[in-house]
Amino acid sequence: MTELESRRTDQRSTTSRRRFIAATGALGGTAALAACGGGGGDAGEGSDLVGVGNNGQAGRGRSGDSAEHLFIAGFQWSPPTNFNTFAGAPAWPAAANVAQYVYETLLRFHIVSGELKPGLAASYEVSGSESITLTLQDGITWHDGSAFTTDDVLYTFELGKIDPSLGIAAFWLEVDEMTAEGNTISIAINQERKNVGMVLTNLAQQFIVPKAVFEKAAAETGNKLATWETQELMGTGPFTLETADQTQVILARHDDYWGKDFYGGLPAMSKIVHPIFKSNEDGNIKFQNGELDVMQQFVPQISKMWESNKPVGTYLQDEPYFVPGSMPLLMMNTTKPGLDDPAVRKALAHAVDYASIAETAMSGYSSQVLASLIVPDGAEDQWLDRDKAEADGWTYDAAKAEELLQAAGYAKGSDGFYAKDGVKLGPWKLITPQGWTDWNAALEIVAKNLQAIGVDASTNFPQQAQAQTAIQNGDFDMCCWYVAGTNPATPWQRFSDVMSNEDMVPAGQTAYRNLTRWENAEVNDLLAAAAAASDDASKKAAMTALDDLYRTAVPVFPLMYRPDEFFEFNASNWSNWPTEDNDYAPPMFRGAGNEWIFKIKQIGA
Repeated sequence: MTELESRRTDQRSTTSRRRFIAATGALGGTAALAACGGGGGDAGEGSDLVGVGNNGQAGRGRSGDSAEHLFIAGFQWSPPTNFNTFAGAPAWPAAANVAQYVYETLLRFHIVSGELKPGLAASYEVSGSESITLTLQDGITWHDGSAFTTDDVLYTFELGKIDPSLGIAAFWLEVDEMTAEGNTISIAINQERKNVGMVLTNLAQQFIVPKAVFEKAAAETGNKLATWETQELMGTGPFTLETADQTQVILARHDDYWGKDFYGGLPAMSKIVHPIFKSNEDGNIKFQNGELDVMQQFVPQISKMWESNKPVGTYLQDEPYFVPGSMPLLMMNTTKPGLDDPAVRKALAHAVDYASIAETAMSGYSSQVLASLIVPDGAEDQWLDRDKAEADGWTYDAAKAEELLQAAGYAKGSDGFYAKDGVKLGPWKLITPQGWTDWNAALEIVAKNLQAIGVDASTNFPQQAQAQTAIQNGDFDMCCWYVAGTNPATPWQRFSDVMSNEDMVPAGQTAYRNLTRWENAEVNDLLAAAAAASDDASKKAAMTALDDLYRTAVPVFPLMYRPDEFFEFNASNWSNWPTEDNDYAPPMFRGAGNEWIFKIKQIGA
């Protein structure tokens, strides 16, 4: 997996125009990694510790200053050039909706339970579909010691009006008004849309930025905040930016952090060091050797690490090892002859060997996929009607696929491929970006499966920018692509991304949802009903109705499940990592996952 694979789950953004000053005493990249490996010793039994490797083993800790440092990887793949959280490609940790080490959010999402935990807001209350009220924590300060106020919160969201090109502008599609009195913020929800889930998602994902800094940035750029460049950032979080260069990003613990009482102390580590690697392979080697403590990147057959006595662990002890949070989809362009037929699309869904994709492309990290746009297990599972998904859906059955094609009037020609009324099923290209190795491998399996049933299909892997443009513009036959990962608004947001008929654009124009351009007269009403559902029972009924329609139309189908973030740790220097049996925090780097930076324990200290 490449840099793009690690970062593709979300489109992220970031903050400021002042220049950073490299702090004296900052670790150089080579020195940091050398120190990281020193004094650790071999892995030993961790029976007196919890949150250690999946083999029950732990290391003996590092020596020197690096023993107090956390080495992390998988988020930054090139030298950092801009820490503006609203830029197109901001550097870690300013990229939006990643770890809340410098910037923080009002609420924190828990990907396993689905709950929203306090963040900068101590509490929140939803009043039906009409309003949301938040009460801020007491005593929050920015890193420069100035007070954090409701003005900072209001201004952060107002930036979506000041510069409508920013992603936060979408907040105002769902919200009519946001006001404050004292320490309380009131949000009036748009009563035509009544989409509480999307509002809560914004509250859980949007970094709150300092008004004083961004007012100056807006003035400097003529309100074009995305164009602002800065090498410094100032937030409310437990770390500050110490150093950023060609080899690494280093964060230093902020000992005056407002949240030390709320979290029961300061983070366990004095610094967080993110080395910048050229490839996944470089990072994986350092990780296996205990020179990285935790990371977010694809590791093929990670179980081999603990089988070879490395103290490597994952949240789940058994396959799939990672909590599912997203579903790469096979999308079919429904404007193409043949693919405009739902019978063909359902036949293709039956033709795919999902178990082979899970084992070969995903190293066993995906459970068996269901015929549903709802991610099973974890936060979304409560909305899934599993019985209907199994009874009314599809599984790998090549004979069934051909039966469906024949029942729909298709017959094989002399070339071995099905056709009907002069319309041949293919030749079709299956595209996804070059270098997204698990997706490349998945499509190779799909192409082979389709050829086996008499559909002319082959793969093509353009560069990421070329592939994305083709997919958004409708210039494709079939593709492997992604939509919303698990968040407070899913599965509704995923149904909307896949099926919404709002703002439909013809092929040749850029689409941001319904990339298959599937048309249906009833889906928008179903989406509106699901968004406005006032209780869990009616919400599940609405989600089931959407899933029923989806299974009838099959504009896309999931190829595999993927974690929203890979969460892999090496217990050479730190123990008490969150696991299924030690579940004080979810396997996340952002949101509620922030909890573990306060709770892991230095081995040998």
